[in-house]
Amino acid sequence: MCGRYASTKNPALLAAEFDAVDGTEGDAPGPDYNVAPTKSVLAVVERHPRDGEGNPDPNVTERSVRVMRWGLVPHWAKDLSGAAKMINARSESVLEKPAYRDSAAKRRCLIPADGWYEWQPGEGRKQPYFINPGDGSSLAMAGIWSVWWQQEGDERKPVITCAVLTTDAIGEMTQVHHRMPLVLPPDRWASWLDPDSADPRELLTPDLDLVNSFELRPVSMKVNSIKNNDPSLMDAVALDADQKPEPTLFELS
Repeated sequence: MCGRYASTKNPALLAAEFDAVDGTEGDAPGPDYNVAPTKSVLAVVERHPRDGEGNPDPNVTERSVRVMRWGLVPHWAKDLSGAAKMINARSESVLEKPAYRDSAAKRRCLIPADGWYEWQPGEGRKQPYFINPGDGSSLAMAGIWSVWWQQEGDERKPVITCAVLTTDAIGEMTQVHHRMPLVLPPDRWASWLDPDSADPRELLTPDLDLVNSFELRPVSMKVNSIKNNDPSLMDAVALDADQKPEPTLFELS
């Protein structure tokens, strides 16, 4: 199963790009060129602010950049052990599967990325590729999130976790694999984040023009190890003449 991407912009830059405020409270992770499952990541949410007693204001919404843990843990899970297997959720079944449906209806987010990595099967090795917008902008992967409460002594602390939605590949992406992350264009962000909309079914179809605008480039084998984490991981490398650009995209648990 694949699950790596790059996220290098700080919360202030993402807040400006996504018309949000920085809600990370100083806990944001630094630039990460090799984001792996269970790492802390940045996500964009839109919620009704709550008063001192915890009551939401139905007339006001606030969009903010928050810190989450990649790998969704449903609130009813016994522990965090299954998080690494739940980094992706199929868009076709996200509204029905018990582990995801509550989050899909009530807790949706955008997961900003510079781009994501995928590996091309080959003889004796797998060639990594980097898929990205190509113009320096962030792509917005559709996500869902959940709150799991961790007992620490006499206190219960929230662990906020998330998953990336995936969908059937379309356009040029069908040449590389039958699946891909569900990346939303800016004109769908508000509807996806709307805390008062419980049925995002119409937003689960990928945008052809957006997908066809992505760049796909082979990158260094260094990305295979999560110990490697620097800008060179996103740099293009030359392929052997007999190699074909047939990378797979996000696989599903």
